[in-house]
Amino acid sequence: MLELKNICKTFNPGTVNAKTALDHLDLTLHDGDFVTVIGGNGAGKSTMLNAIAGSFPVDSGTILIDGSDVTNLPEHKRAAFLGRVFQDPMMGTAPTMQIEENLALAARRGQRRGLRWGITKEERESYQEQLRSLDLGLENRMTTKVGLLSGGQRQALTLLMAALQKPKLLLLDEHTAALDPRTAAKVLALSDRIVQEHHLTTLMITHNMKDAISHGNRLIMMDAGRIVVDVSGEEKQRLTVPDLLAMFSSASGSDEANDKMLLS
Repeated sequence: MLELKNICKTFNPGTVNAKTALDHLDLTLHDGDFVTVIGGNGAGKSTMLNAIAGSFPVDSGTILIDGSDVTNLPEHKRAAFLGRVFQDPMMGTAPTMQIEENLALAARRGQRRGLRWGITKEERESYQEQLRSLDLGLENRMTTKVGLLSGGQRQALTLLMAALQKPKLLLLDEHTAALDPRTAAKVLALSDRIVQEHHLTTLMITHNMKDAISHGNRLIMMDAGRIVVDVSGEEKQRLTVPDLLAMFSSASGSDEANDKMLLS
């Protein structure tokens, strides 16, 4: 479903601020894979997701989604393939628009649009049913502006919007990092349910080692723009946080995991 072949990306090349973010990165995700991604600060995790999403061009390499070469496609043309939830609950939705209007925009992602605008009765009923599944009472607030929702409500809504068209690939970029622990746990449980129900191929970045172990069927660790650990199946199920810390120290050549990983 996803193939990254020999991806390289350097920011500010040829200057004293040159930073190699992706270093000949290779990664293959099969249909239905749910892969959690961990690594220290600056390891290249978010850069990898941005490269997949087309937020910037890569220096070299090939990106394939479901067999289609999207390497040179601009970001808006990849929208038909991808769903994405960001770390910041303020991103991914239009705050001045109503809940039902945001859902309508998500439902039309990647489609040609004319001058006609409106939400049909059938669409509104469908949105209400899907909102009801979130168990947040949002089905009774369809005309509420999204900017008035809490962070957890917005992330739940963004998740629903990202999965609405059953994308080829779902990208979750530390999507619970800005939430309190209780809300984060609820959004993660919702993520699991949506991924399983729609059989979505998913990449989830997290700094929380426990979450990386307990979610998904595969775990990769990045360091210096490369994948240094790749575990799945029973091996992943047996992992513990001390195991991951030992792997991180071995792969990075350092005994110091960054504070964010330790505190998570």
